[in-house]
Amino acid sequence: MTHRVPTQAALRSPISNRLRWAFASIGAAAALAACGGGGDDNEAAAPAPAPAPAPAPAPAPAVATTLTGTAATGAPFAGAALQVTDASGATVCDTTTGADGSFTCTLAPTVARPLVLRAVKDDQVLYSATATTGDVRANVTPLTTIITARLAPNGDPSKLAASPQSVTAAALQAQSTALVAALQPLLTALGLTIDPLAGALTADGTGQDKLLDSISVTVQPSGTAANIEVTVKTLPTSAGAQPEPLKFSSSDTSLPTVSTAVVAALAPVPAPTKVADLFARLNACYALPLTQRVDSASSDTVSAIGTAANVKAAVCRGLFQNSDPATFISNKVGVGRNANNSGAFASLFRSGATGLQWTAGDVEFFRANGDMIVTYKWVDSAGNQDFDQIAAHADADGTLRLVGNSNTYPVTIRPVSEDRDLLNTPAFSYYTTGYNIQIDNRTSNGQPVFSKVMVTTPIGLTLTMLPTAGLSYLAIAPDGVTPSGSPVLRLAGAYRDTAQAGNPQDKEPNLVYVTPQYTEQQIAALDNNGVWTIEFFHADSSVANVVQYYRTVRRAETIGEIRTGRVFAELTPAARADLIQQSQANGYIFIDVPDLAYIDTPGGGDAWAVPTGALAPTSIGIFGRAPFGSTTAGQNGQRFNDSAGVASTARKTIVYCSAQTSADKHCDAGGQGRYAVGTTANMLELWARNPKQLEVSKKAGLYKLQ
Repeated sequence: MTHRVPTQAALRSPISNRLRWAFASIGAAAALAACGGGGDDNEAAAPAPAPAPAPAPAPAPAVATTLTGTAATGAPFAGAALQVTDASGATVCDTTTGADGSFTCTLAPTVARPLVLRAVKDDQVLYSATATTGDVRANVTPLTTIITARLAPNGDPSKLAASPQSVTAAALQAQSTALVAALQPLLTALGLTIDPLAGALTADGTGQDKLLDSISVTVQPSGTAANIEVTVKTLPTSAGAQPEPLKFSSSDTSLPTVSTAVVAALAPVPAPTKVADLFARLNACYALPLTQRVDSASSDTVSAIGTAANVKAAVCRGLFQNSDPATFISNKVGVGRNANNSGAFASLFRSGATGLQWTAGDVEFFRANGDMIVTYKWVDSAGNQDFDQIAAHADADGTLRLVGNSNTYPVTIRPVSEDRDLLNTPAFSYYTTGYNIQIDNRTSNGQPVFSKVMVTTPIGLTLTMLPTAGLSYLAIAPDGVTPSGSPVLRLAGAYRDTAQAGNPQDKEPNLVYVTPQYTEQQIAALDNNGVWTIEFFHADSSVANVVQYYRTVRRAETIGEIRTGRVFAELTPAARADLIQQSQANGYIFIDVPDLAYIDTPGGGDAWAVPTGALAPTSIGIFGRAPFGSTTAGQNGQRFNDSAGVASTARKTIVYCSAQTSADKHCDAGGQGRYAVGTTANMLELWARNPKQLEVSKKAGLYKLQ
């Protein structure tokens, strides 16, 4: 027999070359055996070769996978920058969350699990993680931030991407289970069963989002662990009632459980859609030209003067209870704007407020009467922005309307994190943490209205605050008699340089600290929503004392939290050099001719910069003393403070001199906002506040410490 050469059709067969060769070989061997192969007829035929093994099936081609989820704090975490990092440390997704907080990432086949997710908006950061392969859902919320903090090195979720070995499916599930158990009494009351990491989540006040609406969460890394607080939003029994939050450390082996008493006092928190509706109506009001908002305006470009009765647009009137702006009274001031540019909701009468955008924030807590405090962000038509809070009340149908307060006098008490940068003695630059207690130094006919104000902290410490000529605020008097010049109660201080011996209080004993200073643990133990009591004593003793309460949104940061996560605005190198040059001889800048305070560089350049992660300053302050050579008794070197509000986009400004009382001599008698000859300035402040009402203060001190 002869071996047939394969035809062209055979060559085009779908059978592989390897299989064709095997079939051909087997066929040839069989033919040879049948013909005798040229051997003896009595010789046994040679056995046929064993068939070649079938090839292993080809691996399925790698395919891309999809990561979806929702970022929410209760309200959608809309417009947040979302970044996903894989096990190799590579960034595998950069996107922005939608208006509903949702996001979708298509992941390449090479992406290695686990994945760490980070969502950033303003200075708020949320984290999450997943070790699941294939298409996966991963939520990003305050709850997932707790879970990641408990897996991260030193409780810092920002370091989790560098330690992927700790992020396993089992570890994530264990931490999720522990957290759910701690919240179980609240979940039972809400009728919920949740999976914080991968469960269904729509930021509409239902399901898991109903839980997020009902709590406030903070996760604050301190360098050794994260301090965690979960506060249930309750209706307090009285204006002075203190909250009962759930507090623990990321390093704790077991978690406390929400108490049944707290759950029983759960407040009727509105759905995010109701909060968003309030801010949509605010935006609709401010979208109107001035002449359509108020009937006292003669032009859309010139601010008007008027009262609540002059608010004419239905959408603007509908912001207030009973659609009547006259129902809104704050600190005994009604809606309107007077010739001094003051009044409650005076922006309704200002031409520059047209186009103002109000962004819905979070319901932070409730007052005993059911009013709720909502934090929010505003952005003007030039792109400038800031953060504040407002009070609202729900109608029977759930519609939120703006309400004032029952206060007689304006008071703000906010935590403040300070970086005091001593330009001429940098070795002694330091951080402090505490509370800024802002009570206006009110005057009548040039004389103080208050003889004193007594402030009681949430933990029972009582402070005396006194008026001082030249200062716009009341200052703390540690001995009850002599004002310190500062409204800030510092809980602790520490040098920037950890190798520097001692404590900043040793160098600046005139600043007010608690005695002894608080430890990191004592500060972390303070409540976010602590309630302060303020009692006003009038200079006119015939006027009865007034008692008010103030509840903070956040507690003061620990020094470790400031070092770990707080970023401050900075002077530009040129501005820094100029201030040092002017002040290095004496530790202050001397005003030798009546002039304004120009906060810029000699060439008119920027005075400050805003690094990534820092808040843009919205107020610039100057601190100093009136002329040393003053002939007015008691005014030799009297302290003063002046400030100027600035746009968040500004990087330089002018501060005008403003006398607080008739005894204040630091302003030039010729007026026009100029400073008097002989006035000295020894400190500049760059000030901002974050969405949770924490103040961030960068102070450039010109004075010298020894």
